[in-house]
Amino acid sequence: MAEPKVFSISRIVDAPQELVWRAWTEKEHLMKWFGPQGVTLTYSDMDFRPGGHLHSCIQTPDGVEMWAKLIYQEIHPTDRLVYITTFSDKNGGITRHPLSPTWPLEMLTTISLANENGKTKLTLEWKPVNASSEEIATFNMAYDGMTQGWTGTFDQLTAYLADIQR
Repeated sequence: MAEPKVFSISRIVDAPQELVWRAWTEKEHLMKWFGPQGVTLTYSDMDFRPGGHLHSCIQTPDGVEMWAKLIYQEIHPTDRLVYITTFSDKNGGITRHPLSPTWPLEMLTTISLANENGKTKLTLEWKPVNASSEEIATFNMAYDGMTQGWTGTFDQLTAYLADIQR
């Protein structure tokens, strides 16, 4: 069976590490920036603790909804956040990716933050867990799309942090 490659993307954000942490972990911040460019986070139910969840919905400008559920695995305040990501339905049940039926059902997501001279280095790593060979192949071929989506998400975070620091 093919091994999944780890997708990794980093950005230096012009904001203190604690503020970047709060933007990722506090619902009132997350609602204002999370998702690729052009989408809006319209729903978020957060139970922020190991074993807790984030159930959310993003909506595209043409009204398409995509639901997701995160299950928090590790929380290391201001440094590292680890969770399992799945697509879901409105009720929180695990579903397939709405646009890719062979996308992995579960993704291990690791968010790492590090102080860089008053700015913050943000690194996201993503890899499939409990995935079939077909799901791993789909993931391994999707780097361009993942890069585009996460770059847009990081752009929104960067703009949001700049805005709230004015």
